Amino acid sequence: MGVPKQAGERGREAGMWSLVHTERAALAADLGDLTDEQWEIPSLCAGLTAREVLAHLTAGASLDTVRWLAGVIRCRFDFDKQVAVRLAEQLGADPAATLERFRRVVSSTTKPPLPVIAMLGETLVHGEDIRRPLGIRHEYPVDVVTRVAEYYRGSDLVVVAKGRVGGLRLVADDGPFTTGSGPVVSGPTLSLVMAMTGRTAYCDDLEGDGVGLLRSRCGAA
Repeated sequence: MGVPKQAGERGREAGMWSLVHTERAALAADLGDLTDEQWEIPSLCAGLTAREVLAHLTAGASLDTVRWLAGVIRCRFDFDKQVAVRLAEQLGADPAATLERFRRVVSSTTKPPLPVIAMLGETLVHGEDIRRPLGIRHEYPVDVVTRVAEYYRGSDLVVVAKGRVGGLRLVADDGPFTTGSGPVVSGPTLSLVMAMTGRTAYCDDLEGDGVGLLRSRCGAA
């Protein structure tokens, strides 16, 4: 007898949430000993410090569809303003408060109207936005990063990724991920994901005839 469809979907969603929670916990652990100066370094997320990016992740884990929509309406459908308002709500009085707020949502399954894989992508990408400028290295299971790469290659929902890699062939050298056709861009799956989402610094990890084009697109919306 097969597993009922709804039960199977619930199981897959629960499994995806487990990955989100694991990566959130790892990020919280990595940031536990930062100095006040380290919290204020520019992240790879344009215009935001490391501390502000973490507050943004907390906000995403604290907003259900109703609260998200209410905020969008209140901000007159200015999505950038909505993001800024929610970030400010979660920043706290000091870096310790910012980190404590994030720790409280590590196991949250609250989310805006996005698929759970998008929450995993946000956790991974914004985690790297913080880690790389700080020189913190985190080893992600390649199958987890591959799932995120597979999501972004077909989506421009949260961030332009699908459009950014159009006309290029991406090939991971540490896992099974491949996509597209055209000039080749190859390298670690994580670096491909980060370049797909516009992080120019990760183009330094990549090789192939298509790297220059991808780099030129990283500054695009």
